[in-house]
Amino acid sequence: MPKKAKPTQNGKEEGPVPRKQVKVEAVGGASTLDFDSPSSLFESLISPIKTETFFKEFWEKKPLLLQRADPARAAYYQSLFRLTDLKRLCSQGIYYGRDVNVCRCVSGKKKVLNKDGKVHFLQLRKDFDQKRATIQFHQPQRFKDELWKIQEKLECYFGSLVGSNVYITPAGSQGLPPHYDDVEVFILQLEGEKHWRLYAPTVALAREYSVKSETRLGVPMLEFTLKPGDLLYFPRGTIHQADTPAGLAHSTHVTISTYQNNSWGDFLLDAISGLVFDTAKEDVELRSGIPRQLLMQVETSAVATRRLSGFLRTLAGRLEGTKELLSSEMKKDFITHRLPPYYVGEGTELSTPGVKLPTLASTVRLQFKDHIILTMGPDENQPDEAQEKMVYIYHSLKNRREIHMMGSEDIEPHGLRFPLSHMDALKQIWNSSAISVKNLKLTTDEEKESLVLSLWTECLIQVI
Repeated sequence: MPKKAKPTQNGKEEGPVPRKQVKVEAVGGASTLDFDSPSSLFESLISPIKTETFFKEFWEKKPLLLQRADPARAAYYQSLFRLTDLKRLCSQGIYYGRDVNVCRCVSGKKKVLNKDGKVHFLQLRKDFDQKRATIQFHQPQRFKDELWKIQEKLECYFGSLVGSNVYITPAGSQGLPPHYDDVEVFILQLEGEKHWRLYAPTVALAREYSVKSETRLGVPMLEFTLKPGDLLYFPRGTIHQADTPAGLAHSTHVTISTYQNNSWGDFLLDAISGLVFDTAKEDVELRSGIPRQLLMQVETSAVATRRLSGFLRTLAGRLEGTKELLSSEMKKDFITHRLPPYYVGEGTELSTPGVKLPTLASTVRLQFKDHIILTMGPDENQPDEAQEKMVYIYHSLKNRREIHMMGSEDIEPHGLRFPLSHMDALKQIWNSSAISVKNLKLTTDEEKESLVLSLWTECLIQVI
């Protein structure tokens, strides 16, 4: 099954997550990105490359380098995160390991220079200036509103978690040795200049469970320097290293990454259990016992292998005829750990329904559709042998921005569940720009009113 979102840092985790979210606003630099929709945001991010071209020629295939001499874009990128932001963050409580790593590449290896506990800016600046150490700041979207705004839209666009890290490296220094990641990576250069070298992948579309061959660097595929406003994309598995040239100011860049554990293999592992559950309820052969002592054998017998092959063909035939798989853990994991919708100002949290209460005479429409998942699953309140399908609605409206991508494993998803008989009515709401409550496909008026009231209470619909 897919893993929960994991923290991307190494080192000790010290101290609790602050209850009050730290606020550090972007200063200056009017946005050069189009936030009208998730697709417009992504298109403006990779401009002038068209989205169709990007996914046909670059995505999961090869790096894309966009060097743009655009003062407006450079000013906007510089506002996303600066070295001076760290001083304010340190004064409000951040910790080594959890929030910050201090490191340097020494003789081709990563040397971690973290202290214990809370980060003090004077010590951080001392290590930066005197030890020429790189400061790696984890998940800045927790604190910087504009990065929250960008990454929330990208999570809607990709349908996958989107994390980020900021790297601040002094002149004439390198923070990390050559390495590769198991995510799709977008680099935004914020301050100064960074010299990059990209090499061939160790293995195609490398993943953390792939066989990792020895890294042989050789001649880089690409070698270039990023300046503020530039963007670099490279697929997972691409070996890379970067340093700040000597004699220049420090360099700051942010890595925005996505598509971890998001392959067809991951999806198959996730979906197969629900498919087996459904099929076994109707196919008595799948409920028959395995041969005696099968689990004790060193090698699987030819008879058992043929039986399993037959079951897989049965499952494949059933899969081709269905449109609705049982609720997958991938869906739940994504919606549980993703960012909440971007909102502006204090006291505007998305926890209060609209003023108008829905009635049978109301017309309603779905809101925050990009932040809601409608799916099916077994009734979790019933024993296995009596489980019936239920309709589940999960949403991210009440997710906590301050723990995004920080490895919180014990989070429960927010949402609602309904009997399977409500599926058609829910699909009406999902597929309509607006719909009258009295026209919902439910047997009684009481069911119709109860359904829309439940959705309204969770802020998922509005009365128009």
